[in-house]
Amino acid sequence: MGKIIAVANQKGGVGKTTTCVNLAASLAATKRRVLLIDLDPQGNATMGSGIDKYDVATTAFDLLVDEKPFDKVVVKDTVGKYDLIAGNGDVTAAEIKLMEFFAREVRLRSALAPIKDDYDFIFIDCPPSLNMLTVNAMSAADSVLVPMQCEYYALEGLTALMDTISQLASMVNPGLGIEGVLRTMYDPRNRLANDVSDQLKNHFGDKVYRTVIPRNVRLAEAPSFGAPAMYYDKSSPGAKAYLALAGEIIRRAEQK
Repeated sequence: MGKIIAVANQKGGVGKTTTCVNLAASLAATKRRVLLIDLDPQGNATMGSGIDKYDVATTAFDLLVDEKPFDKVVVKDTVGKYDLIAGNGDVTAAEIKLMEFFAREVRLRSALAPIKDDYDFIFIDCPPSLNMLTVNAMSAADSVLVPMQCEYYALEGLTALMDTISQLASMVNPGLGIEGVLRTMYDPRNRLANDVSDQLKNHFGDKVYRTVIPRNVRLAEAPSFGAPAMYYDKSSPGAKAYLALAGEIIRRAEQK
């Protein structure tokens, strides 16, 4: 059974796209079948996968709005060796067009249903806002992975996200839950980071991944080269951290 994981946080700049690209590549490196869906109109996950967002023939728009067959929309030749549904500015138009449709909040779920079991993991890179694209992602997902920085404002944003997830679970996806909370851009020398980390562990318990993603210049540089960090500098702390996270996610999945 494939697992669909929405990577979401209403706060921007917390490492959602970095996590999607690098986690997808790390799991693909362990011979797992992985699909990444870029639902963010900025198209950063697409570019970070080595695919030019300005030059793709089809995007998530075609899947959600035009209902094109999956095999006509999927990109197979990413640098990270995972499959991709690309995103770019067209995805903004998809959000507007979706408002015209009946059952608009479950369009993505319906599109993924026939191919879900072709993959071990399907990751959805959500935009940093609660809009119809995010609602579609969470309607389709089995769970939500929440990347967050260990700072005060991030905690406030997390509270809002938990409210959103519980509301969506009650309305469109009763099985939706938290897959895990991932601490990103982590600096153990920072006292506030350690305090927030402790609060997270107290509140979410074992939902907080043991793996932490450090602040790492190689993670920041890799997208400009159109590659996940492990293909840009596999010895960097960031690349190693995402490989460790992939191992932790696999172990959790096997235990369940």
